Amino acid sequence: MIRKFRKDQRGQSLTEFALIVPLLLLLVSGIIDFGRFCYGYLELQMAAQETVRLGGLGRSDSEMESFARDYLNISDPAKLTITISPPDSQRDSGDYVTVTLQTPYQFVTPLANDLLTSVSGISAYSTIRVE
Repeated sequence: MIRKFRKDQRGQSLTEFALIVPLLLLLVSGIIDFGRFCYGYLELQMAAQETVRLGGLGRSDSEMESFARDYLNISDPAKLTITISPPDSQRDSGDYVTVTLQTPYQFVTPLANDLLTSVSGISAYSTIRVE
């Protein structure tokens, strides 16, 4: 009778699967989060480069801010922080203008927001010389 139970391994695969699935799901969601973060950074960097290009051509700060908000495809454009330095009233030909864009980022992976408290958002900047 004891030998019958000792050789019966019908539930072994299901038990192993139940132990491994949470780790695999955590890994997959982490990969998706990493991809979303990289995409967000690259999109923000491209927006910063295109926005600062307008500053290099002599456009005003309000035109640059409007362009950046329209260029980015984010759910809430009001959460986008745009810093332009120096302001258009202090820029002359030959000076450098810097545009910094920041937006908050929420992880999808469980516990990632608690573990990665130093990563509260995505930030990108670009500098160009005013023509």
